[in-house]
Amino acid sequence: QLRLEESGGGLVQPGGSLRLSCAASGFSLGHFHIGWYRQAPGKEREGVSCITSSGTASQYADSVKGRFTVSRDITTNTVYLQMSSLKPEDTAVYHCAAVHVTVGTMCRPPDGMAYWGKGTLVIVSS
Repeated sequence: QLRLEESGGGLVQPGGSLRLSCAASGFSLGHFHIGWYRQAPGKEREGVSCITSSGTASQYADSVKGRFTVSRDITTNTVYLQMSSLKPEDTAVYHCAAVHVTVGTMCRPPDGMAYWGKGTLVIVSS
């Protein structure tokens, strides 16, 4: 059974850092693109970052470029999102999602991703 589980969220002050983890089970990262998405209260879910199945390419939303870094550990089947210089507007529930490589060369918009974790809450506040 394919499963994604996020962890690492919490309360952090503006300017602080957090590292989110997305543990995948039931499938190999080598066959799926993994995306990070977030949904703030009252807003639509938006894409944050993506790492391809090969691990050689990544993508970021303009709002997080230079502050967030996506990476993966193929040996533990885990994808990470390192978040730095956090801002109050980064407050949201962060989800990881997976889509098979046959769909395309990069992650899809939220409605195009096939598998989702339940999310982890990040609150940036003083």
